[in-house]
Amino acid sequence: MLILLTFYPDNLEIFTSRDVDTLLKKIDGSHNIWLRCIHFRDRTGTAKIIKHFELNPSRVNMIFNHSPVGIDEDVEDCLFDSYEILTPQIKNHEFEVARGNIVIGNNFIITFEIKELKVLSILSNNLQKRTLDIKKWGIDYLYYLIFKDILNNYHTVFDYISRKLDDLEDEVLDNSGDESTYKKIATMRQSTRSGRRNFQNIKLLMAIMDHEDCQWISQPVKELFNQELTHHVDKLWQEYQALRMWMSELMEIQRDNIASKTGERINRLTILSTVFLPITFLSGFYGMNFKYMPELEQPWAYPVVICVMVLIVIGSIVYAKKQRWL
Repeated sequence: MLILLTFYPDNLEIFTSRDVDTLLKKIDGSHNIWLRCIHFRDRTGTAKIIKHFELNPSRVNMIFNHSPVGIDEDVEDCLFDSYEILTPQIKNHEFEVARGNIVIGNNFIITFEIKELKVLSILSNNLQKRTLDIKKWGIDYLYYLIFKDILNNYHTVFDYISRKLDDLEDEVLDNSGDESTYKKIATMRQSTRSGRRNFQNIKLLMAIMDHEDCQWISQPVKELFNQELTHHVDKLWQEYQALRMWMSELMEIQRDNIASKTGERINRLTILSTVFLPITFLSGFYGMNFKYMPELEQPWAYPVVICVMVLIVIGSIVYAKKQRWL
């Protein structure tokens, strides 16, 4: 699906289509635009879009290969950004990761969303409800808003992680969890790993913005990034590391709990084997097939042996309990 947002001085016009040629005819190059390509994996159609905005054809491969953020040193035609964002949609303790690309030019932003990014849809709806002077600020201000909402999205994700870790911590510290508890924590930790790459890309992008040759981001917007988002990114990065450390600690404690429970099971099996070892010996001894055995002529021999076996079992259990082995 292709969604075209055109920012006129007094209104915002939205046009939606699935046909690339139809949408390209609607583009007014004299105004700032935002083109959203959602679930759009048509290489030919992408090449048409790239050509229309007079970008280098190599950008098509960068989009489909999910190339990292940066400015092409040989072809400085745009600011190219790849994102990999944790989303609040969680299934089986795994976080969904939204991937895509953002291309920024002089008066346009193109977002290639492999999966629709809810943050961008919300931003698009909000832009329809309020007046945004893009002509005054420039299209790069929209990029700032996208960045800001992406970072705010992490607060929702981190809040969910904290609540789930609180519940899992109760299971771990009460020693009421099992191997499934460990797997839940491990799965959550593994699925949040992409957050590290995302924050690294964000920091790299902000470093690129500080460079004087970054013509795609105006100085006022650079100041907004530095004043409002730099501290935000650092704070989120610290919170992310703290959550990862929390997960690691819970995994270590739960691993010890599992090892302790396994040791208890082995201990009980060992005691059980010890209890029945003398009985096995007696049954084997009296099971020998000899013709002359003095006990065979005794009328109370069998009951006595049974009583001895029972006493051995009871005595072994009582001794094990006194030693706190059971």
